[in-house]
Amino acid sequence: MTSCSTRTQDITSEAVAANNETTMASPGKIKLITLDPGHFHAALVQKSMYANVDSVVHVYAPAGDDVEEHLKKIEAYNTRPENPTNWQEEVYTGEDYFQKMLAEKPGNVVVLAGNNQKKTEYIKTSVDAGLHVLADKPMAIDTESFGLLKEAFAAAEKNDVLLYDIMTERYEITTMLQREFSMLPEVFGTLQKGTPADPAITKESVHHFFKYVSGMPLKRPAWFFDVTQEGEGIVDVTTHLVDLVQWECFPEQVIDYQQDVRITDARRWATNLSSAQFRQVTGMATYPAYLAKDIAKDSLLAVYSNGEINYQVKGVNAKVSVIWNYKAPEGAGDTHFSVMKGTKANLVIRQGQEQGYKPQLTIEPASGIDVDAFEKTLKANLATIQQKYPGVEVSRAGNAWIVTAPEKYHDGHEAHFAQVAEKFLEYLAAGKMPDWEVPNMIAKYYTTTKALEIAKQKGNPTSRR
Repeated sequence: MTSCSTRTQDITSEAVAANNETTMASPGKIKLITLDPGHFHAALVQKSMYANVDSVVHVYAPAGDDVEEHLKKIEAYNTRPENPTNWQEEVYTGEDYFQKMLAEKPGNVVVLAGNNQKKTEYIKTSVDAGLHVLADKPMAIDTESFGLLKEAFAAAEKNDVLLYDIMTERYEITTMLQREFSMLPEVFGTLQKGTPADPAITKESVHHFFKYVSGMPLKRPAWFFDVTQEGEGIVDVTTHLVDLVQWECFPEQVIDYQQDVRITDARRWATNLSSAQFRQVTGMATYPAYLAKDIAKDSLLAVYSNGEINYQVKGVNAKVSVIWNYKAPEGAGDTHFSVMKGTKANLVIRQGQEQGYKPQLTIEPASGIDVDAFEKTLKANLATIQQKYPGVEVSRAGNAWIVTAPEKYHDGHEAHFAQVAEKFLEYLAAGKMPDWEVPNMIAKYYTTTKALEIAKQKGNPTSRR
């Protein structure tokens, strides 16, 4: 850890010790505390209002662009013409912001989305203080922070508080339907085991540094491009992909990372950004000093934002990979590809140009399957899906079937943050999470951080695939 991180920990531990008996918000009423918001996901949690959540949100952060950008987004939600929110932000920006938050504890749920170098310490100290935590991914970015995260989960259990990460991709309709169809044995069969060379499940995603959020160009903080602060791609976005592998392949099953997960291979590579590109997305004229270590010839900034993990979960071979480019082609955006291989059919999500850059789920019978008989079986089983998702249909395209869902299910990535928050509020009301959630979060972060450790042992490749 850096000396700054250590100093923060020393200060905050004193505050926790002195404040263990502080009265928190009234029972049953949720009061949010936003801590050091440096990523736009912190604002997206507040794009909607929630029942039983106080409209006053206390923000504790260092003064600077990060918190100002966050407040601008909240203000935009409050002043939009349709369905405006009514958040009231109480902001503290002193240098002792973390100590101040722990001393005052004006709420009972800490929302974290920002610098990942500090995040695991924020998490651990917050749950030590008896606060619930809703954290953006990743909650750990290396082996050391994974160890601290395990301690945080143990502390959360001891203090009877909940620690949960924001897994928005569970709420994307094509992914939800891929999971549902995989649970129809007559259609999907059983999940294959696959091999490292030919995995049973593959998930790939492509992301972009320059993008629009809530209709405005996204301004990213400079530290986002420092992998010691943001985390490498192999431990960042892959968190979502590893989560989906677990959630889809082993629904509501406990995964023990020590027994059930084995990394077979992992690799990482850099995306090179020009100084002009860096300036466009951050608004900064020059690179900050902490990025000097990553600047190569021609002033190109090497960001290790790309990674691939080949691994096994309960004997099933899986592969996840993430690529970051600077900017999407005109009319395109972030993309996702996924395939689950069953003994009777493959379930494939594509999101390329042919699909209009919108995710599309296709059901493709396995080799040797009678497609006409398969069609009858598929249509007979469709009613099971429609009971849960009314309006979902399938249409034949050659020897495959395209799954379509009504537009109401396609609510977009930004809306998924409210859905995650609603789920977390359900857990808070119940006073617990499902038995599988915590061990599976631990297994997920073991997978990503162990993969980084393995990939780093191979050295520092600078070119892409």
